[in-house]
Amino acid sequence: MRRIIFEPEHEQFRDSVVKFMQAEVGPHAERWREAGMVDREVYLKAGEQGLLCTWADEKYGGAGIDDFRFEQIIIEENMRHGDIGFYINLHNDLVAPYIAKLGNEEQKDRLMPGIVSGEKILAVAMTEPSTGSDLAGMKTRAEDKGDYWLLNGAKTYISNGILGDVIVVAARTDPNSRHGLGLFLVERGMEGFERGRKLAKMGLKAQDTAELFFNDVKVPKENVLGDPTHGFKYLARFLAQERLVAAIGFMATAQTAFDITLDYVKERKAFGKPIGAFQNTRFKMATMRAELDALQTYVDQCVLLLNAAELTPEDSSAAKLLTSELEGRVMDECVQLHGGAGYMEEYRISRMYTDARISRIFAGTSEIMREIIGRGIGLDERKLS
Repeated sequence: MRRIIFEPEHEQFRDSVVKFMQAEVGPHAERWREAGMVDREVYLKAGEQGLLCTWADEKYGGAGIDDFRFEQIIIEENMRHGDIGFYINLHNDLVAPYIAKLGNEEQKDRLMPGIVSGEKILAVAMTEPSTGSDLAGMKTRAEDKGDYWLLNGAKTYISNGILGDVIVVAARTDPNSRHGLGLFLVERGMEGFERGRKLAKMGLKAQDTAELFFNDVKVPKENVLGDPTHGFKYLARFLAQERLVAAIGFMATAQTAFDITLDYVKERKAFGKPIGAFQNTRFKMATMRAELDALQTYVDQCVLLLNAAELTPEDSSAAKLLTSELEGRVMDECVQLHGGAGYMEEYRISRMYTDARISRIFAGTSEIMREIIGRGIGLDERKLS
């Protein structure tokens, strides 16, 4: 189905992104998966191409484009032609906005040029070993020592945990308030900041996911983002965009899996004819086609709502829930239609299947998404009981 939200300038930009992903990302994907992380240089090359934070102000080296459709295109084409482990979406659309929108002028002048050029790779550290989605249960703490904040604690499952040069770290600043959190900029080389294991995962093999440890890290006052007691509100503020970014990626990978499988069922023969000629195959592919088109339309509408500053937490939670669940069903059907080949790691569909399993967990589990949507329609147990 033709997607009518894009203008000619978007499609021209898409062509340039495809060329970049095919030249600078896709050919290295196998080596990166074996290494467990991408090369730092790919961020520099993306910066040179103007693919890092297209929305950033021109004085920082950005293009100053206030249109999320351009970021949407980068996410989609990285999934199709690059590699899912290249977390350009985390850098561009999840972490950099914290600095650009919460940071003061000194912080932005100091950090944003390197973020846009790719010299400074970003990460965000929220999840802890014992908390998962419960941010209010965070145990990492920061104590105000007058001239600096003393940071202690541990984080886990941190994407870009090894490569990250600037990490936005959430920590408890008010021990008497569940929501009393602050956001701190921890930079590579700070004394007491240590990286633990690069964690082995089921999928996303090229993505460096790690443990982070903070042992009496002295964080300068100039490295605090906004009000040090409003971190919980800040995290909630940015979660809608984070979940939409995830939904965009899920749709792109599901569509890619569909395309790969469509080609396969046209060529693979059984009982003397292509397996695509069997009614079972036609019906399964037809159902996936219809579901993909319907949900892609919803995600595209959410992008337009984000552009208009009207995207709600319920909208983005619905997008994240439905796209992650659809991605899981599509991957499963596509592996099945590949038969034994679908179970072999040399086939891309096998790797995509394991990559996709995390989608219903990170950025808020499917269960949490249902809670948010349910409360949004007035079904809040705290108010009804």
